[in-house]
Amino acid sequence: MPPILNAQGLTKAYGSAPLFRNVAFPIGEGDRIGLIGPNGSGKSTLMRVLAGVEPPDEGEIAIRKRATVGYVEQNSVFAEGLSVRAVITAALVKAHCPEMERDARLFETLGRAGFVDCAGKDERSGLAGFDDEAARLSGGWRKRLAIAETLVACPDVLLLDEPTNHLDLEGIEWLEGLVLQGGFACVVVSHDRYFLENVATEMVELNRVYADGALRVKGNYSKFLEGKELYLEAQSKHQSALKNRVTREVEWLRRGPKARTTKSKARIDTATEMIGQLREVNARIDSAAARANIGFAATERETKRLIEAKHISKTMGGRRLFGPMDLSIRAGMRLGLVGPNGSGKTTLLRMLAGLLPPDAGTIKPAQGLRVVYFDQNRTLDEKLTLRRALAPDSDAVVYQDRVIHVASWAARFLFTGEQLNQPLERLSGGERARVLIAKLMLQSADVLLLDEPTNDLDIPTLEILEESLMEFPGALILVTHDRYLLDRVSTTVLGLDAKGGAERFADYSQWEQWQQESAGQPVSKSASQQISESASQSESRPKGKKKLSYLEAREYETIEQRVESGEARLHAAREAVEDPAVATDAEALMKAVAELDAAQAAADQLYARWAELSEKLG
Repeated sequence: MPPILNAQGLTKAYGSAPLFRNVAFPIGEGDRIGLIGPNGSGKSTLMRVLAGVEPPDEGEIAIRKRATVGYVEQNSVFAEGLSVRAVITAALVKAHCPEMERDARLFETLGRAGFVDCAGKDERSGLAGFDDEAARLSGGWRKRLAIAETLVACPDVLLLDEPTNHLDLEGIEWLEGLVLQGGFACVVVSHDRYFLENVATEMVELNRVYADGALRVKGNYSKFLEGKELYLEAQSKHQSALKNRVTREVEWLRRGPKARTTKSKARIDTATEMIGQLREVNARIDSAAARANIGFAATERETKRLIEAKHISKTMGGRRLFGPMDLSIRAGMRLGLVGPNGSGKTTLLRMLAGLLPPDAGTIKPAQGLRVVYFDQNRTLDEKLTLRRALAPDSDAVVYQDRVIHVASWAARFLFTGEQLNQPLERLSGGERARVLIAKLMLQSADVLLLDEPTNDLDIPTLEILEESLMEFPGALILVTHDRYLLDRVSTTVLGLDAKGGAERFADYSQWEQWQQESAGQPVSKSASQQISESASQSESRPKGKKKLSYLEAREYETIEQRVESGEARLHAAREAVEDPAVATDAEALMKAVAELDAAQAAADQLYARWAELSEKLG
């Protein structure tokens, strides 16, 4: 049977750099495709192209006759004053649903999404009602409403862009059931590895490291890990064979063959082509190996007991969130906070950070305690350049008592020198998340309070974040909807039940098992087991350190001297711009500013190259 939607040869670029090129993306009956890829690879753009929201630069999209496509964007926004009921009613009208069927469809759709009729709504329940204002719902309930709004039209293909970012754990499980039981084909952009493990029948990674721009593997996430490992092994073998052939051809070329015969000309052309192929393969493999360099700075505090909370409780909006409760935070503790939206997870974090007092009980921090709080509602000034966002007052940052140039600091988070002078509004959501983590890392802490730090991060960055959190010697309290990260990082889990109660568990899996048993569901740990097994197979392979080539070693020997020269040029250019005589001469000032820009770009490039070569040396 032909696909419902058949996209071939899709290419999209912003400026001179293509996001993706010549990508094929067929979607067939019953497909549940998980779409992943590094931040900035164009996943959201590809979804908008598939949805028909924006056209591709090249390529064609064919949709089966009378088939429809539904699309739920990352951010769910509703007009002020519209109720939940009004949003769904308008969607039913737009879908040409007969008037006599609308009420039944509305109640069925909203009921399945977890909304309740306001006539029987308990204000203390934390649930959303039919007559609540859509624009004032929490992020999780707005996401549920956006999905319900799209589903009432009964689409043949449902496109979901990062739907799990705003859902709590209960909401993610609801979405899993919806996708598994739906009669539609589905494409989901997500970095939630458990979600992909549980629902995907096929995985696609959009990434320029692949020769075709994307890797498509049948099966769920653990099957994808196996397929990706096989692909990279094949690429490595191809690289080795190509390198040997290029070496032979280069030796032949060095002997100075006379290009007078047709045979010699053909061999020279072939050698040139192979050298180009090797350069492309090397670039792809190096790109695949690039990893963000994340590491949280801790103080040298010797005190083990950091925060003591005794008999604390909190009530908001007439509803008791939790308490009375005791909580002792010690160095080395990694506590995961779980519970449905509205259960008080963020409130508890704010109380421990000293931003909100308890209604009863006491919270006593250790003397001189340094607490760093990562707020889920964090914002960035999108008009700032990446340079000023990372280093507001100079061209350097101080990390663990070391001064690091902003170009080197940016390179740690996989940003290029060209991006330093770009405004943040041109970065992807995941790239902005990396900016926030880069700023967070500059603060030394005894206690890290992280409220949803994983939103928009790609899977490779998530893996590095996990490793860094596990190595952090202070105390960590983490709120996240990423179940895999919770399972791997947390040493203790505190579950808030949204009814005022709190229960401790050894780990996230135990909390999940307790929930399943309480609901009378069969217990399964297959997702975590299968992903872990596939990941461990990949991690068990030896990974040698990179070495500098002969030319790179020669370059490294002189780069420090060239950096000093570059800094001297930059200093002279700044002095010229600030010279009063130049400032009053329009033509001279323009030349001085141009020289300052050129000197700054050259210095940034040198620092980035220095960081790259130093990284290769280990």
